[in-house]
Amino acid sequence: MKVRTFLTSLAIVLLGTGVAFAAGRFTVTPREYDPAHTFLVQAAWLDGIGCPTGARTAMYGPPPNYPITAGPSYTDPACLTGDQSDQGNQGLLLAKTGPTANVAAAVADIKGVRGPITELGYDLRKAQSATTPMGSHCGAGAPRFNVETTVASYFIGCNSPPAIMTASSNGFIRLRWGGSATAVMGYNTATGVLENVTGDVKSIQIVFDEGQDTGPDFFGLAVLDNIDVNGTLVGHGEQGASGGKGNDNEGDKDNNQGDKGD
Repeated sequence: MKVRTFLTSLAIVLLGTGVAFAAGRFTVTPREYDPAHTFLVQAAWLDGIGCPTGARTAMYGPPPNYPITAGPSYTDPACLTGDQSDQGNQGLLLAKTGPTANVAAAVADIKGVRGPITELGYDLRKAQSATTPMGSHCGAGAPRFNVETTVASYFIGCNSPPAIMTASSNGFIRLRWGGSATAVMGYNTATGVLENVTGDVKSIQIVFDEGQDTGPDFFGLAVLDNIDVNGTLVGHGEQGASGGKGNDNEGDKDNNQGDKGD
């Protein structure tokens, strides 16, 4: 896996949000970085596109009236566990239309995390494997975690470094970096070296800035759910289906560039 040229272009982007220290549950707030107002990126929590865990279903009953009745609950095999407070099966839509070189990105700010990082991950709407060209984009540069700690800044792309896939289905895959068996590894954005992510959290974002010109899927879109930080899962926005959205047109001007490795 090549990781050339990402040091400058994938610098921790968009923020200077400062330390996000709070006890308990964290939040995942989507926004767009689009300083030139190209309207080619979107970030939003939306009902009905997430990985279902114990979701309600409905069935047609017998003729002649075909009444609608409650059906069995449905759980996708990739997300046997999920965010129990998600009442709308929300998923996090991150999209970039057009070229990667366009100065724009879909972003999700993760706030409320303190201390060191021991595990990161998410469920991705993609069938069976992170490397298949079907379904959500999973590139070296997007969707990626940008992590700034008291020690350094780190880059953790969807397949660079590769995640451990802990569950899969025809609908979703569950990806994890770190956990009980191993440390979280990321690329130090100052040195380009793959190393353990150390230090206490100052800021975390998920950034999507690879467009439709980036393979293997050339899709420019990903749907995530159950964002995992240190074993806690968040699967919905804080203010409704598209809650907490904002538009940051004054962020780091270098944020749009995805990793050019392959």
